[in-house]
Amino acid sequence: MTPHGTRAGEDAEDLDVEEVLALVNNSNDLPGPAERSETDSRRASGRPDTSPRPDARHHATPWPEARATAGRAARSTTRAARRRPVSVPLEAALGLTLAAPLDALTDLPSFDTSAMDGWAVAGPAPWDVRDDGVLAGHAAQERLTDGEAVRIATGARIPPDTTAVLRSEHGRTDDKGRLYATRDVVPGQDIRPRGQECRSGDQLLPVGALVTPAVLGLAAAAGYDTVTAVPRPRAEVLVLGDELLTEGRPHDGLIRDALGPMLPPWLRALGAEVTAVRRVRDDADALHQAITTSDADVVVTTGGTAAGPVDHVHPTLRRIGAELLVDGVKVRPGHPMLLARITETQHLVGLPGNPLAAVSGLLTLAEPLLRTLAARPAPEPYTLPIRDAVHGHPYDTRLVPVVLRGDQAVPLRYNGPAMLRGIAAADALAVVPPGGARPGQEAELLDLPWASGGIGVCFT
Repeated sequence: MTPHGTRAGEDAEDLDVEEVLALVNNSNDLPGPAERSETDSRRASGRPDTSPRPDARHHATPWPEARATAGRAARSTTRAARRRPVSVPLEAALGLTLAAPLDALTDLPSFDTSAMDGWAVAGPAPWDVRDDGVLAGHAAQERLTDGEAVRIATGARIPPDTTAVLRSEHGRTDDKGRLYATRDVVPGQDIRPRGQECRSGDQLLPVGALVTPAVLGLAAAAGYDTVTAVPRPRAEVLVLGDELLTEGRPHDGLIRDALGPMLPPWLRALGAEVTAVRRVRDDADALHQAITTSDADVVVTTGGTAAGPVDHVHPTLRRIGAELLVDGVKVRPGHPMLLARITETQHLVGLPGNPLAAVSGLLTLAEPLLRTLAARPAPEPYTLPIRDAVHGHPYDTRLVPVVLRGDQAVPLRYNGPAMLRGIAAADALAVVPPGGARPGQEAELLDLPWASGGIGVCFT
């Protein structure tokens, strides 16, 4: 068995939990006599000490720094591309960010309206009730004189000289058809006066506001048919691998592609417009053509980021002169993820091929990159105590699927790099520092789009 320090491909693949535990245990132990004597003999002979050390073996980017790098890359792209705001119909604007203030185009409400079903009354009771009524959307009625009332619907325009609106449940009529109030009537009650919510020209929302369903309603109420917004960044997904099936059960060494179905809706939830999902065989020229012919703002690849015989991502990036901004991240799963600048206005996010490792790459690199390109606000960081102990990697951050139960985060099983069972049931990923987390220890949480509420649940 190859020792951990020299295991072929260790940096390219994530360690199993059992291996991590062994490393954690070993890292906490002092060197044994044999180790000490070997080290001492090297020093005495003047030979270099080539024993593995964390700094020598782990040149990847620390996890927080990798996320910050992705955000900075997007800001540089935004400046370089001078991405112009676009005018978007309301029905297509959900999830976008306002690029111009939302100013009221009219008073809201634009006329005095009834806040309740009932009667518009003038002067003191009793009132003679007119035969006709006032409905929403109809022209204004003749003015009321003292002692008159008229049936009125919620949202209908108030007749001139109305004193108040008497709710249906607060009025009664006698055998002569005269109306009486069962409660005191206060002038102006249940009337929404013109301009109560805003006056024409008032700023309703500033630049940078996220377009939620409620914002769409407000924009429509204020008279808008379109809004000016930051365009969605365009993303293209390249699914790499000859071993992937698109249907049916795994067989004969072939496996189902889990990332092709998963990535597009996830990227949409992160604010992207997915322009294409292409399957690329394990061929360097095919990958080169796919990358160089893409017009997406962000190219997302799956697999091929290590150093195996069919891992063509690194050679292809060198071939096209791309700049590697992040080449490996100190996080498990997902260590061999990468971020490259292909052109001044185009980036590539290389995700590992293992499904949970790919999720880690999405949240580490794709999320801050796409969020910044879309000018969407960053989520407020928050922590919760971890209910159960979580084993850690000796040097790297771990991202562990959790469910939220009350004020605690409960770690889930099935959290290996190739597993989706845990993340499919999860509400969030817990950020576990090197060395692990003890029960009750506070951990940062990364919400998953479908669990965070609000705009994040919009996958289409």
